[in-house]
Amino acid sequence: MSGEPERPADVLRDRRHRRLIANRAFGALKAKHAAERTVMQSVADWLNDLASSPRFFILHVIWFLIWITWNVGMLGLRPFDPYPFGLLTMVVSLEAIFLSIFVLMAQKRESAVAELREELALQVNLRVEEEITKTLQLVAGLYTRLGHRVAEDPELADMMQPLDIASIEEELTTQIAAAAVGRRVRTSQVGDDEQRA
Repeated sequence: MSGEPERPADVLRDRRHRRLIANRAFGALKAKHAAERTVMQSVADWLNDLASSPRFFILHVIWFLIWITWNVGMLGLRPFDPYPFGLLTMVVSLEAIFLSIFVLMAQKRESAVAELREELALQVNLRVEEEITKTLQLVAGLYTRLGHRVAEDPELADMMQPLDIASIEEELTTQIAAAAVGRRVRTSQVGDDEQRA
């Protein structure tokens, strides 16, 4: 380090480099999980992609139209599944069951990746907060050497304190619990109102 101030271009390049590293970390999580998929998970992903495609929708519309018109006698062919289409109902129900299972499997895996990303982002943010607090403390030291008093700026004094993660977590837990209780109270009041009506 030469002691020269960094040029704006250097600062921008460093910032881009750090952002690139963070993006690689987030992408690496997804890539790692994609590489570790089991055969069943790969099939679930393939079926999810297929089921969410326009081709799948169009195929079902055509299939239902042919099936229903055939079995109500509009095509002049002998019906094999007359109204109320018991066989069609069974086939569609089985298809829905299996598709929902595969969708849930894929969502569970995606949720695990999302949780890892959130944990990584939280750890990075906590580290950044520590660095900012330390920087503020160093700036406050310079501020004091210039003859100013840190005590005159309560906001700065508050910002220089380390983040109390436990109290933030406790406050969030209390807020979530209070919201859940409020929701239950509102739901029971609506139910009571409906019973009176």
